[in-house]
Amino acid sequence: MEDLHPEWGPFGVPLFDAPEALALSRVGVIDIGSNSVRLVVFDGAARSPAYYFNEKILCGLGAGFSETGRLNPEGRVRALKALRRFAALASGMGVSPLLTVATAAVRDAEDGAEFRAEVLAETGLDIHVVDGGEEARLAAQGVLLGWPGAEGLVCDIGGSSMELAELRGGGKVGLRQTSDLGPLKLMGLKGGRKAVRAHIKARVADLAEAFPTKPERLFLVGGSWRAIARIDMERRGYPLKVLHEYRMTPKAILETIKLIEKAELAELKSGTGTSSERMRLVPWAAEVLKVLVRQLRPKEVAVSSYGIREGLLYEQMSEALRHRDPLIEAARHAEAYSARMPGFGRALYRFVEPLFPRARHDKKRLIRAACLLHDVSWRAHPDYRAEVCFDNATRANLGGMTHGERVYLGLALLHRYKSNRAGTNFNARLLELLPEAQVKEAEILGRAMRFGAMFTVARPGDHGALAWRPKRRELILKLKTDEGRALFGEVAEARFKALAGAMGAEALIVGAL
Repeated sequence: MEDLHPEWGPFGVPLFDAPEALALSRVGVIDIGSNSVRLVVFDGAARSPAYYFNEKILCGLGAGFSETGRLNPEGRVRALKALRRFAALASGMGVSPLLTVATAAVRDAEDGAEFRAEVLAETGLDIHVVDGGEEARLAAQGVLLGWPGAEGLVCDIGGSSMELAELRGGGKVGLRQTSDLGPLKLMGLKGGRKAVRAHIKARVADLAEAFPTKPERLFLVGGSWRAIARIDMERRGYPLKVLHEYRMTPKAILETIKLIEKAELAELKSGTGTSSERMRLVPWAAEVLKVLVRQLRPKEVAVSSYGIREGLLYEQMSEALRHRDPLIEAARHAEAYSARMPGFGRALYRFVEPLFPRARHDKKRLIRAACLLHDVSWRAHPDYRAEVCFDNATRANLGGMTHGERVYLGLALLHRYKSNRAGTNFNARLLELLPEAQVKEAEILGRAMRFGAMFTVARPGDHGALAWRPKRRELILKLKTDEGRALFGEVAEARFKALAGAMGAEALIVGAL
């Protein structure tokens, strides 16, 4: 993914403290949609931003649009009130830049220009109205923020519209299309369910014709899609409640849609924690998704928590920053600001690297991330530190990881602080997301970090080196200096032998006193 660098290896020199990244350390986006109005303030590592502030109001600006052609009067009052608050909050936080965008409702409404003028006069917010093609592009860029180099078709559903955008190799946004398949628009169609279904089929057929190449993966962006994904998780009893990178097969989606059609919405709402305002849109969005997966026939469907707001942040980035690995950059940022000894993670990575001689790039990045994160939770209570490490890895708002990779990273960090999982609140069902061999490998990585961090607090490779002979099942520690021999005390020796035991290897020490 990135150029080799003689000191930093395949991950490049950190950029999060460079001027181009610091300039993006607090970016605000106000997104005025057909259903919700939201303020998000991004903060932290620019390539994998943290959500410093995130608030939304479900105003329903697009409710009733099909009948009136105008913004919903009550929604307009609520939106203006929310925007006054958001402008004041952004000013108090010193947000710069603050980007304010509006999508389909304001774009299509007869009184959209009047609303924009009112907002500008009362709040100072100058609303930029994006057209359907631009909305599709921004949503696709949001997906790229979490998946650099992603390929497939991005489907972004809002209240009043639905957009499709093609992601080609190398992180390029290709063909884009917009449609009127938002739930609020569908609610206003006359003729009952039969007419709505016919309308959906016709519109999706037109969209499918515009994208003749069937996508391997369909990326779902938007609150209604996420609500359906939560229902799918609940139906399956899925053990990890992280929506970003949640993956479904078309078959599973159709089974969940059958459940939505039969179940009481109140029951689904209480089971998933979805708001009433969002849940009333779900059956309409489900009708659209059913037709989409049948006509587009993707092999896999992935949920993206990143969308138009993250796409606007991506828009501000330089090309160099866009191509950085979001996981590695976030891990570096966490180490720089939270670890006891920033910089040790790189040395630890070099120390444990010989244990994984056949690791491909995708595995090396996880090992590197684990080493960078190995000490960022040191302030947690010692009795719970292992659990905190696991939870931080599996539940963190990080891009660039599958759910299986989250579990791998979490297990490695858990075993960095605890030799086994007994006595923790670890949910064993999470191991279903990872092949057994990967579970074992993550445990070995954790034990290796546990030994390396104990052996020496700075540059362990200066004083010792690990060697792994898999055919002979021998794990060798070569002590290179007198200081290294002094550092290899009883606790360090016990942890080295525990590492060898986890690998099913004989522990050999070369150069000991």
